Amino acid sequence: MKLIIDTDAGTLTEVAETTRTWNLYSREAFEILSREWVKVGWDQKYVYTFSWMGRPVIQLPEDMIRIQEIIYAQKPDVILETGVAHGGSLVYYASLCKAMGKGRIIGVDIEIRPHNRKAIEAHEFSPMITLVEGDSVSQEIVDQVRSLIKPHEKVLVILDSCHTKAHVLAELEAYQSLVTPGSYIVATDGVMMNVYDVPRGTPEWKDDNPEAAAREFLAKHPEFVLEQPAWPFNESQLTQNVTHWPGAYLRRI
Repeated sequence: MKLIIDTDAGTLTEVAETTRTWNLYSREAFEILSREWVKVGWDQKYVYTFSWMGRPVIQLPEDMIRIQEIIYAQKPDVILETGVAHGGSLVYYASLCKAMGKGRIIGVDIEIRPHNRKAIEAHEFSPMITLVEGDSVSQEIVDQVRSLIKPHEKVLVILDSCHTKAHVLAELEAYQSLVTPGSYIVATDGVMMNVYDVPRGTPEWKDDNPEAAAREFLAKHPEFVLEQPAWPFNESQLTQNVTHWPGAYLRRI
């Protein structure tokens, strides 16, 4: 496939099995260019250039804003995230909870490196964050996480650890019962299915990715639906997220 951008003519032409041309300043052109921008940005490690209140946060900024919209609408008592890394996402979610005056964070990772643990525990939002070290799909860790959540608390779950289809599917099965009706379990980084063919990608990612795990999970769990949350504010003609998280938002009915 070839894209031809003609700024003089104000057109975008896609040359594939058929050739199609759009106004360069149309919704269709924006979506096509955004798709390619995401792929190039992913390969260039664009998301490895941000921090939140002093901690590296390896997320696309649009995904951070979109999940903020959901967190504010849901106002969960507990946000559970698998995958800690540098702790930036945990701090981000904690800052939202602090601003709302409600909520706390549980972060699970198979290995929380000492320097990251030290930095997270020294952060001003550390009282709102509980760290759990261990395999997120082991029964011991699942039981430990469950013990930290009170029976009537509202829970939102974000899966951002190992992104193989098998592991994400195991996490979906392990934590789906914690999700409050109306809330979400979010299988992040389905972008892998779209970046398998870039220099940093791997061909196996085309099928081995979180989005594939989410689809398989949904086929067995009718109590969940795939639903990109509606944007609470939109004065454009756009409807699609520019995201690393396609097919991620599973809402419990």
